[in-house]
Amino acid sequence: MSEGKPSEGEEPLKDLDARLRHAREDWRGSEPDKALSSGPAFGGENNGFKVALRVGVEMVAALVVGVGIGLALDRWLDTTPWFLVVFFFLGAGAGILNVYRAAAGIGLGSGYRRPTADENESKTD
Repeated sequence: MSEGKPSEGEEPLKDLDARLRHAREDWRGSEPDKALSSGPAFGGENNGFKVALRVGVEMVAALVVGVGIGLALDRWLDTTPWFLVVFFFLGAGAGILNVYRAAAGIGLGSGYRRPTADENESKTD
């Protein structure tokens, strides 16, 4: 009996669907950087502020983890300061490697990607 007219729950969903469709069309028409940025400091893809912040955080985080592991092992094995020194340098090395990867753009892609035509040709030769 009620198959001809929509139920009360379907009207808000149709309205939501229409608003989402309209918002997607507006977003596709604008530039993604401008649509998602919150100010001039967060503008482009390779903005210096973003890169500097990431490099600093990567370096500090690697050092903190290295020193933390070294201190924990020193307390556990009562070998102060040997593990602290070793893991400080390991953390510094990891931090430098992370900074290099961030600066070179290595490891930014994730997931599977199809091989390009050039890659397919080089494998058959």
